[in-house]
Amino acid sequence: MTAKEILSLTAVQLGKKIKDGEVTSVEAVKAVLGQIKAMEPVLNSFVTIEEERALKQAEEVQKQIAAGELTGPLAGVPVAVKDNICIDGMKTTCSSKILWDFVPAYTATAVENLKKAGAVILGKTNMDEFAMGSTTETSAYGVTRNPWNPDHVPGGSSGGSCAAVAAAECFYALGSDTGGSIRQPASFCGVTGLKPTYGTISRYGLIAYGSSLDQIGPVAKDVTDCAAVLEVLASHDEKDSTSVERKDCDFTEALRDDVKGMRIGIPADYLGEGLDPEVKEAVLKAAGVLEEKGAILETFDLGMVEYAIPAYYVIASAEASSNLSRFDGVKYGYRAKEYNGLHGMYKKSRSQGFGPEVKRRIMLGSFVLSSGYYDAYYLKALKTKALIKKAFDEAFSKYDVILGPASPSTAPKLGESLSDPLKMYLGDIYTISVNLAGLPGLTVPCGKDSKGLPIGVQFIGDCFKEKDIIRAGFAFEQSRSYEMPPMAADAIIRPAGREER
Repeated sequence: MTAKEILSLTAVQLGKKIKDGEVTSVEAVKAVLGQIKAMEPVLNSFVTIEEERALKQAEEVQKQIAAGELTGPLAGVPVAVKDNICIDGMKTTCSSKILWDFVPAYTATAVENLKKAGAVILGKTNMDEFAMGSTTETSAYGVTRNPWNPDHVPGGSSGGSCAAVAAAECFYALGSDTGGSIRQPASFCGVTGLKPTYGTISRYGLIAYGSSLDQIGPVAKDVTDCAAVLEVLASHDEKDSTSVERKDCDFTEALRDDVKGMRIGIPADYLGEGLDPEVKEAVLKAAGVLEEKGAILETFDLGMVEYAIPAYYVIASAEASSNLSRFDGVKYGYRAKEYNGLHGMYKKSRSQGFGPEVKRRIMLGSFVLSSGYYDAYYLKALKTKALIKKAFDEAFSKYDVILGPASPSTAPKLGESLSDPLKMYLGDIYTISVNLAGLPGLTVPCGKDSKGLPIGVQFIGDCFKEKDIIRAGFAFEQSRSYEMPPMAADAIIRPAGREER
């Protein structure tokens, strides 16, 4: 197979061809490494690329496949991992100066599960510093660009993972989702992103931002890939106290083009002021496709939507101020060169090591947790979180799936959001509630705007009902074919510095 033919495959399709002997894992890794070399000067999707390690791993995996030891659907398929998920011996920085040269001595459970399934790890993807941002512009390694238009952001914080998948620099990737950090960039980059129910995938080895909200999830070309990856990732882990033991993790059985009788609710709150008309049109068109297939659609009032963003940023910032206190220049990470005394070392190391957005959220979190303000802000935010969960519980007593946009607009231009942090925060309005309520969410491409930028439709399910959103997403997906960004397709045809085999 040529590099062009290999890179046009989905992860599951590639896994089958490797299993059938039509292509080897080594050939697949060489194909994506060639694409990375062609695309990275423009996109900057990766922080770390482990070329030799990946090729060696591919050789070992290929031997195991040939011996019949690895039979899973993802064996031999190259994957990229977000830079806040630890891998033993591979630099993990959270795209921050404060962890510039940090190399973990252990591997996250999610990555261990991938390795057991025969995945080949290419490297670590760029992200907003400590996952704080919605554009992948706060990274200490520079901005990542959108493969559909390099003048625009890829979304965030898992922008590197989503851009890499869209640009065929990997077949699927791991991201983390605290308030939409998988689903929103998936929408901006025209790929599929899945945030599972809180506790489904172990958080052991995920460097924490907001511990009660963070969840690892897959980014891929289609729903089939996301379901297959989720099956591999989902497991109970004694090392994570929030990990849930689930008996039914056969997510691929939900991949059927059948939504007849499925009750789908569309919150009127999600279609009002602030939503781009082109996004609204594309999302409602997607809803119409499902209605034609037999789903029962209804508009309803969800409520509590206007309180989701303030509640989220109070809770997430409070947890971040606690979680990030460990980065003090003492045990690991960056330490200031010149300082006076212990407290001087703390202040200088943290001041120089953290970027502006991270400092902003640490200060906000410290403020809402401080004496005299705890009840007025943090406690009130926790009560609001409970009310948001209650609103969703009431909605899911009537509907199987909630459908809406993933973001109010398509990808903004580089620099537009950083100049107005509040505008950036408001961009998460449709994704944040899912994390506050611990629900699963799935973003699937549903069209493009007049500028040619992708639009994503979001499917939200009740707790532990991933199969419902996978079923709805898969059924909708059958109405359209996956589209690669033109610049990525062009790079495959005319790769930089190498000829196509």
